[in-house]
Amino acid sequence: MGAAMLASLPAQAAGAKTTCGGASWYALTSRTASGERMNPMAMTAAHKTLPLGSKVKVTNLSNRRSVVVRINDRGPFVKGRMIDLSKGAAQRLGFISAGHTRVQIEPADGSGTRDCA
Repeated sequence: MGAAMLASLPAQAAGAKTTCGGASWYALTSRTASGERMNPMAMTAAHKTLPLGSKVKVTNLSNRRSVVVRINDRGPFVKGRMIDLSKGAAQRLGFISAGHTRVQIEPADGSGTRDCA
């Protein structure tokens, strides 16, 4: 996917609801589903259904740290995981050593419908 197509993708996950679940991280350098090369230190993530190019706010529920990431890949493909974050995003959220954590995912514009318990 070229830069022109990426620029035309939605900036927000329009109509997205707040969801909660497992997150993990990955640091490959292969091509993503959007066609760009994975940059492990970029603020990006893989999600199964959110539109490529959309931005979501991810909050680590164990320490309340948040980061906004752009969806540029598909996954995760591990049961119980909702999102795979780049290593850089996972560092900011503070769960590199744990490998996974429970997160809240909401539209970056704050229009989510609920908070996680």
